[in-house]
Amino acid sequence: MKHILSPIIGIAVLIPLGLLSRQVNWIPAETGDALWAMMVFCLWRIILFRCRLSTVAVISLAHSFLVEFSQMLTWPWLVSFRSTFIGHMMLGQGFLWIDLLAYVIGIACIYIIFLVIEHRTHPD
Repeated sequence: MKHILSPIIGIAVLIPLGLLSRQVNWIPAETGDALWAMMVFCLWRIILFRCRLSTVAVISLAHSFLVEFSQMLTWPWLVSFRSTFIGHMMLGQGFLWIDLLAYVIGIACIYIIFLVIEHRTHPD
């Protein structure tokens, strides 16, 4: 159970921060994208708790990029799902190249945070 406590806490903190970042006008929209990617990392860390952090980071980045590129798809059912609150939070709307950079920055930050956390809780 210890191995999933940090990512669960991460998700519990990141979701409200991400939602808040969309409500505050002076916070760049890309901040929410970085926080979303950090949350994706935490989800993958729960699933892949036995894998190296670098593997989790690569999978999280690929996941984030795939979601962003999927925003170019205009299938009616997908557009309809994205128009819902949950669909918008999960899949976003409208492809932006800058979001890819936000994902890289967010995952790099959470990767470093988890390196520190896991090194302190499980030193070699």
